[in-house]
Amino acid sequence: MVLSSLCESSILPLRRPEAMMLYEPIGHDPAHWPDSYWRASCPALPPCPPLARSSTVDVAIIGAGYAGLNAALELVESHGADVAVLEAAQPGWGASGRNGGFCCLGGTKLDATAITRRIGAAGAAEWDAFEHAGIARVRDNLARYRIDAQTTETGEIQLAANARAWARMQRAGGEVLDATQLREHGLNTAVYPGGAMTRAGFGLHPYAYVTGLARAALAAGVALHGDSRVTGLTPAQAGWTVQTAQGQVHARQVLIATNGYSDERLPGWLHRRILPALSHVMVTEPIAPADLQAQGWTRHLMAYDSRTLLHYFRLLPDNRMLFGARGGMSFRPAPVARFAREARQAFDMIFPAWQAVPAAYHWNGLVCLTTSRAPYIGPVPGAPGLFLALGWHGNGVAAASHGGRCAARALMGVADAAPRLTRRPPARFPLPRKLALRAGMALAGLIDGPLRPR
Repeated sequence: MVLSSLCESSILPLRRPEAMMLYEPIGHDPAHWPDSYWRASCPALPPCPPLARSSTVDVAIIGAGYAGLNAALELVESHGADVAVLEAAQPGWGASGRNGGFCCLGGTKLDATAITRRIGAAGAAEWDAFEHAGIARVRDNLARYRIDAQTTETGEIQLAANARAWARMQRAGGEVLDATQLREHGLNTAVYPGGAMTRAGFGLHPYAYVTGLARAALAAGVALHGDSRVTGLTPAQAGWTVQTAQGQVHARQVLIATNGYSDERLPGWLHRRILPALSHVMVTEPIAPADLQAQGWTRHLMAYDSRTLLHYFRLLPDNRMLFGARGGMSFRPAPVARFAREARQAFDMIFPAWQAVPAAYHWNGLVCLTTSRAPYIGPVPGAPGLFLALGWHGNGVAAASHGGRCAARALMGVADAAPRLTRRPPARFPLPRKLALRAGMALAGLIDGPLRPR
């Protein structure tokens, strides 16, 4: 009776599939790969076969991204578990294969003061340790599994979007650089009056990283199935039955690690507790050394600005410039093209010496926000054995890698395996989410103001 009630109230689909999506179906279509530089510049992973039979495992993981694959590796290597990973497309199709490649601190939209206010000084210190452990985790993965992810120099810089932001940075202290010092450090732009340096993190090739994790999982004995979208998730006496079009997996426990690409019908509890938001990435053709010198940006350092709808960018190993921007409300061609033009206009203002450098690639993808403004790593309330690890807020290379390991330990019964900040289940968004997203972006645009030369 309890299982039947749980199935009806929390697990079965609430509405038609298209009614559960904020964006057009093309944004969730596994056959529609992004036209990304990452996939064009990395050897492809041989397709993982779909699940085509019935099997029984200890843990089933939905999602073959950073969180899901790290969880699978942790479960197999440290706990001897039998694990199956189900991916709707192929490993690297989602955010893990199309992000900007920033392995850095982050994962929450809360600053240190807000974190301390929420969970106390000890909890804030725990979160800080988690962030740094995430970066170390990625470095360890690259070394342990011999993944060539084309890493770049250590550190990142946050650039002040305007004079007010620069004044705040100076008051906060730390390692700050004014415009003259930025130019001397090979970080010159036409816009930013200063910046604050963080000596942690590094850039990497995100698709090489996620496909390297997939290869490691396969080598470790994980049953990794591509083209295996989950169509049903039902409780059973000894755990859960996970259904796909061609097969099913019976598992004692299930971890959902699908982030902004989650199917909110599975489980229904997830509906309106996450907010997928679009991010756009452009990569240029290689920039000639003389043009790098003309602009005065020669460092292969991760950079982003202080705007709410931020710009993020870094020079890649082959001297292409990656430039990303938050925003956009649709996967339809016309709005995507319009936002690509806006991103290019911002790029040209920031780097005027490169206005003639052609863009070679444009693509977009979904990040995942929550009402708590922090990730969630923990059980689905009222659904024993069903866990979530998602909500990386556009900064999941390090956070999702370590968060997946934490989720695996939580599944194995390790107490307090995840940091306190991530243990609070997200509440539902109170407004229709497209409306909330439009309103939030409009407000952010007003607060940010227009991008202007300094």
